[in-house]
Amino acid sequence: MTRVAFLYLPHWAIDRVRRAERRRAPPRPDTGSDSGSPLDIAPLAAAVAEEQVLQCDAPKNTGWRPGARWARSDAAAPEPQAEKPWSQSTREDVARRIEAMPEHQRPPMREMGRRSEAADNPFKAMPPDEGTRPVRTTLPVRPDPEDVPSKRWRGFDGLDPNADDRAAAALARWNAMPSVRYPGEGPHPDKYARCGSNDAGAQVPGVAAFFDTGRTLGGMVARVCEPQSVRPEPVEGRAPNAAPRARTSTGSVGTQERALSRPSNSHTTNIHKRDVREISPLVTVHKISSRIEIAAVSPEAQALGLSPGTALTQARAAVPDLDVRDADPVGDRADLERLATALARRWCPVVALSDSDGLFLDITGTSHLHGGEARMARRLLRLLARLGITAQVAIADTAGAAWAFARQRAQAAIIPSGAHCAALAPLSVAALRLDDAARELLARLGVDTIGELMAMPRAPLVRRFGKAIAQRLDQATGAAPEPLTPVIPAQPIAVTRRFAEPIATAEAIGHWLAGLVDDLAAELAKAGIGARALAFVAARVDSTDQVIRVGLARASREPAHILRLITRRIEEVEVGYGLDALTLYLVRADPLGPETLGAALAEKQAPDLAPLIDTLANRIGPARIWRQQPVESDVPERSVVPHAPLDPVSQEAMRLKRDDVRRLDTRTPDHPWHPRWPRPARLLRRPEPLDQVLAELPDRAPYRFAWRGRPHIVTHADGPERVTGEWWRRSGERDAVRDYFRVEDAEGRRFWLFRRGDGVRADTGDLSWYIHGTFA
Repeated sequence: MTRVAFLYLPHWAIDRVRRAERRRAPPRPDTGSDSGSPLDIAPLAAAVAEEQVLQCDAPKNTGWRPGARWARSDAAAPEPQAEKPWSQSTREDVARRIEAMPEHQRPPMREMGRRSEAADNPFKAMPPDEGTRPVRTTLPVRPDPEDVPSKRWRGFDGLDPNADDRAAAALARWNAMPSVRYPGEGPHPDKYARCGSNDAGAQVPGVAAFFDTGRTLGGMVARVCEPQSVRPEPVEGRAPNAAPRARTSTGSVGTQERALSRPSNSHTTNIHKRDVREISPLVTVHKISSRIEIAAVSPEAQALGLSPGTALTQARAAVPDLDVRDADPVGDRADLERLATALARRWCPVVALSDSDGLFLDITGTSHLHGGEARMARRLLRLLARLGITAQVAIADTAGAAWAFARQRAQAAIIPSGAHCAALAPLSVAALRLDDAARELLARLGVDTIGELMAMPRAPLVRRFGKAIAQRLDQATGAAPEPLTPVIPAQPIAVTRRFAEPIATAEAIGHWLAGLVDDLAAELAKAGIGARALAFVAARVDSTDQVIRVGLARASREPAHILRLITRRIEEVEVGYGLDALTLYLVRADPLGPETLGAALAEKQAPDLAPLIDTLANRIGPARIWRQQPVESDVPERSVVPHAPLDPVSQEAMRLKRDDVRRLDTRTPDHPWHPRWPRPARLLRRPEPLDQVLAELPDRAPYRFAWRGRPHIVTHADGPERVTGEWWRRSGERDAVRDYFRVEDAEGRRFWLFRRGDGVRADTGDLSWYIHGTFA
């Protein structure tokens, strides 16, 4: 029986971004350091407190707020008694405390009349469809007892919490309910401790928690409210340890089953537990025409109401603290293919891609190698969880059924063999991988579940909807085959010769090496690639490997050339007591297709330098062979860069603007190394200073100089060639000037010298001399 697993990655793009940006977090004060000792932050807190005593933030704030740091008494002065918060103080207490403040700390008179209280919802509640009156979403604020001393506070439809136990219990439940706010609303994080702040959403003592929005949907409360692990009290007629009755919701049952099936590990839970409030909502965006839309959303952003396809401006208006990254569909696809390749090498031989967020795994005959299907699914989920990837897996008899069950609420669903048809019946028709038009048409006709679609006659179904819906239904139930296109991992190319008796002579090694090279050339031709780096490994009888590495400047699979490169280095092999195996590995390769040589054979071709460069590179090292590529720059050391010997020189033309005057110049551009500006064959990496220079100012070449401790007498000279600094690169080169001279000494050696400065103005240079290169 065929068994197929589908691995669903609902947040693949978001997980890739977070994995790339994951950094090690600093240790928390309560957890301590890695050594186990608690983190001592007392010295740091004392230093911060001492610094805050000497500073005053009155100029930084726009007005006075009760509870602000600069509005309080001096932090360094000991308080005789704990004073009441500003919101609970009387007018006489507030006036007394303001009089005790210094003049520069007193609030202005326009701030004295402000009050701190919970404001009502600024948006009017819309009337519901039933026609009833809208319900107020804010709790009645209890007035100050000093302002209304004879009036008892009443709330919750006239219930008195001071005299009615039911009202007190309702008020307790109301206060225990967390407040639900739109993202971006609420006070600044450091203002929760400021009692009586006028900022929107601040927590004021004496005022119960209230909803900032008029929406009190159960789904929103369920997403925001954290589940409380409260042990249910025993009910009459039921044992204390009996499990409570399961809810009717499918998600609740699935969650309970997963919690019961997962083994408890307190150590792992403490290590991998994350605080949801520390993770900001993250989305990736892409540009469609002139509109920037959301491509993928994180679970935190999805809980706040964001979904793919939403405009970025609308998302930022709803969630001001939204974290935005650019979408990378090419990188997502490449990483998904790498994951499929890794699974094909480790878990099962057949792994196929499914869209951009899933993988099909054909586990027929391989699940027992991992301890069964259930254990295999758990191990795969734990592996991806350690890598920071959210995944859901389902195992069924068909690929369509596994795809349908993996996208449900259950994290791991294993359908018994032969039971997938009955399990598919209650699922929605969207689980059949239908397009939007087909789903809309079925919804208009009232077909909502797969069971209803399976009960319809097949012939009218095909005539009415076409073959697409019937084909998907047959693939899900197993009536029609659904072949998978597997991802084939690239196998390394290597050829090996093993011997019954060890060999120890260079002639024997060369004889068997020729056969290895022929076999390698055949494998390279079959793959359509050429070798750029090879490794020849000679295994000795004492389990010691002798390795010879060979590099090629150009991709090649010519046997004679490769054999010649390796044969020259056979003497480096230490045979010891003999060699029992020879292996030739392909380390690096480039695509190498067929070439058309008809026109090339009729013309005279330039000699191929690849064999010569390969010979020199394998003898003295590839880092010592290069070619110079010209770069547009006036400074000589910036005008050339090293380039690979045989790689083509890139001709990157400078893009000019439409109104650039240089577009009028239609002449052929000059060669970068024109004869009018001769340059030395050897250019030093850095100019070296000269000693004992004798020269006339301002524009004469030197008569003598000393370089590296050896004096030179100049017999012939040409120059100067003035080179100014590139002021658009560095501000220090704005006035810099170099005067270059080509000189020849009495022994016929020619040098390229320059003087810093023009010899007239001091700001152009210090008149020191340097050598920059030598001519051939």
